[in-house]
Amino acid sequence: MNIAQYLDSTYLKTPSQSGISENETLQKDIDLTQEAIDNGIFAVMIRPDYVSAIKKYILEKNSNVVVGTVIGFHEGTYSVEEKMAEATKAINDGADELDFVINYNAYLNGDVDLVKKEFIQCTALCVQHHKVAKWIIEIAALTNAQIADLTKHISEWAAENFSDQDLSSIFVKSSTGFYETTDGKPNGATFEGIRIMLDNAGRLPVKAAGGVRTPEDAEKMIGMGVKRIGTSSALSLIKNQSASEAY
Repeated sequence: MNIAQYLDSTYLKTPSQSGISENETLQKDIDLTQEAIDNGIFAVMIRPDYVSAIKKYILEKNSNVVVGTVIGFHEGTYSVEEKMAEATKAINDGADELDFVINYNAYLNGDVDLVKKEFIQCTALCVQHHKVAKWIIEIAALTNAQIADLTKHISEWAAENFSDQDLSSIFVKSSTGFYETTDGKPNGATFEGIRIMLDNAGRLPVKAAGGVRTPEDAEKMIGMGVKRIGTSSALSLIKNQSASEAY
């Protein structure tokens, strides 16, 4: 199995989170991108501030590696207007795919209308510009019943508001990798959580992010039906090694 074609190779730490400078962070993104180019990895997933430079780098290398970025990251509590503004800038900077953190706190508080509004508006922006939209539901913050319910909501909203041909570009994604759990519980994709998402996503593709740490896990996820895997250890997975990074 060619795992590389399913991978979003990810580096999402800010300079302050990693204790390095902005230039050093950009260099990490460049190295990640070159690694993707050299090894046939489908996409790189980086912070919005670095999209423009990385898109330029990829074009200069005459590569087809896809540039993805995150919106409303990582808490998801940005307003709809803030998410739209961040997404618009990312699209203008050259992002091909936008991974939005859904406002799962609003969902947990019962404000489903707000979640629906941001989903429709932000997804419409992506569809209008022929970009892929992925919606991170943060499964570690949800019960199994809530994972099923929120995934089903997203599937229904997509089917009601977008054409059949658009649905393949609207993903449901498991995790940010930044959610803090207790008692050692996983904060990324689990086989149980992904199965629930797949069972409720309808015609929408599913992305497993975080927690996929061995080639065997990646192949099992793909066999289950996921279309993409987000990982900070893409090279390890395609070289048949266990991941050294947490995400």
